[in-house]
Amino acid sequence: MEHQENVVHAEVANTDEGNFRCTHYKRRCKIKTPCCDEIFDCRHCHNEAKNSLDIDPLHRHDVPRHEVKKVICTLCDTEQDVQQNCINCGVCMGNYFCQKCKFFDDDVSKNQYHCDQCGICRTGGEENFFHCDKCGCCYSKKIKDTHVCVERAMHHDCPICSEFLFDTLKDLSILPCGHTMHLACLKEMEQHHRYSCPVCSKSICDSDVWKKLDHEIEVTPMPRTFKDKMVWILCNDCEKISNVQFHIIGHKCEKCKSYNTRQIRGGH
Repeated sequence: MEHQENVVHAEVANTDEGNFRCTHYKRRCKIKTPCCDEIFDCRHCHNEAKNSLDIDPLHRHDVPRHEVKKVICTLCDTEQDVQQNCINCGVCMGNYFCQKCKFFDDDVSKNQYHCDQCGICRTGGEENFFHCDKCGCCYSKKIKDTHVCVERAMHHDCPICSEFLFDTLKDLSILPCGHTMHLACLKEMEQHHRYSCPVCSKSICDSDVWKKLDHEIEVTPMPRTFKDKMVWILCNDCEKISNVQFHIIGHKCEKCKSYNTRQIRGGH
């Protein structure tokens, strides 16, 4: 018995050295998918394979994670009901285990927790998050009193890359208007000098951006032909209509001083 336990511990140690087969999670099991009765390292591995361009669009699908009934231990290849420890070799298939989500992950540094309202497991520590019933998702407690509620805010695709946001593995950013997108997509958008929400067109930047535009306009005089040209603009932030002097760089709202405006008609 002692020799057998040592063998198990040795195999686990080898696995812990980076030999996990799944590229998404550290785990010692594979799942048998109820949708197509095939074996994959995790649901993301399944979804990537079954939604690839090589698959007929009519046959593309995601695995119903809560319906997974069987897992296969990667150490002894024993197929069994979903549980944390293998019924054959006894190895722990994941230090974090959720029976509801059929989810295993050996990397507990993520501080995983299950949210009953979301219906899935999340990371970051339950003590650091709250569930907003209107938005239908968990948010950091740091924005509990300031976030703008948008009904089912995360139950949509990212407005930039079109990936579904609710269960994405990527970092997210909550915009001041309440809409949500990937943090990487937001940074890329800002690199292209786009400072408004792709969904509602409200500003996502601070006043420093407008101050920089003030300076650019100040040092960029318009040609004499356009010196007295006036245009009508609509502010995307405060929704006020103003008649302002035309400038190629931008038009500043007279009420809220935002440059997040659009020209609605020309002047004389």
